[in-house]
Amino acid sequence: MTAAVVGLGLVGTLAACGSSDGGQGSGDPRTVTLVSHDSWAASEDVIAAFEKQSGYKVNVLRDGDAGQAVNKAILTKDNPQGDVFFGVDNTLLSRALDNDLFQSYEAKGSDRIKAEYRVDQKQHRVTPVDTGDICVNYDKKYFADHKLQPPRTFDDLVKPQYKNLLVTENASASSPGLGFLLGTAAAYGDTGWEGYWKKLEANGVKVVDGWEQAYNQEFSGSSSGRKAKGDRPLVVSYASSPPAEVAYADPKPSTAPTGVAEGTCFRQVEYAGLLAHAKNAKGGKAFLDFLVSRKFQEDMPLNMFVYPVTEGAQVPPEFVKYGPQAKDPETMDPAKIADHRDQWVKSWTSLVLK
Repeated sequence: MTAAVVGLGLVGTLAACGSSDGGQGSGDPRTVTLVSHDSWAASEDVIAAFEKQSGYKVNVLRDGDAGQAVNKAILTKDNPQGDVFFGVDNTLLSRALDNDLFQSYEAKGSDRIKAEYRVDQKQHRVTPVDTGDICVNYDKKYFADHKLQPPRTFDDLVKPQYKNLLVTENASASSPGLGFLLGTAAAYGDTGWEGYWKKLEANGVKVVDGWEQAYNQEFSGSSSGRKAKGDRPLVVSYASSPPAEVAYADPKPSTAPTGVAEGTCFRQVEYAGLLAHAKNAKGGKAFLDFLVSRKFQEDMPLNMFVYPVTEGAQVPPEFVKYGPQAKDPETMDPAKIADHRDQWVKSWTSLVLK
């Protein structure tokens, strides 16, 4: 998810961390290679514990935004870059499954995954790893300075007082951008979402390629955005972005500098899978087991700013305080996403990127 946190300097440097250099998996039976989006992060001691227990070294290849990473993984599926792919979410899952990106494997410990996050139960091609909410974030200082109430709902975003304030990501290339589009489709229906986007466009929404640019360059409320002199006080990001701003600020503020418009949230679930032609399938299976272990699940919140999906995994108090899950997020059946996504994206592109 991606609770995308790269711009905050949160992506941990792993003991055996590779770069996205376009090379294929090493094929070294002692190394397991993870392919992911840029927001992958884990504590060094947690990775070290896996390496010691399993005997495998971990190599990580980060491949941009989730949408870009999934598309590249599909293009290279016959000669994959690694063994495990992490970061395909419910907005893009059918694309990965329809393209036979993964082979079947039921991770040890997957019986502890909460029922609402389980999918593909007959073939077990993917394993749920985390969940979070894609939501509009707002810059508290901007709205206080302008004596303006921040928006709370999708309907608010098209009101005149919020003209030229919102930046979002390209729905055809970005996971949060696509999630935001699906959230509007869930809220306004198959026939109503296009009319909503026409209003949003008329109200000055700005579209950029991906989360990194939107949050760390265009958004005035993030630490990186302030340095970049971003001038958009509304951004499509995550419900868990505010605690990231608190956790890594120096000095730490007593309250988060950003807030969440809870009536704009869409529930996202991220999955991992064993790549179909993985050179080290045995190591890949061990790593999938690790991803649903309590140790990793409890490490995620303050690294990737997402919620665990397994029963019994604890979430840090500060994460709950500053980044609670949305109470009533928009959701959509994966089958409906599969049936409509490509056409919706095509229509959205014609409407917004014309």
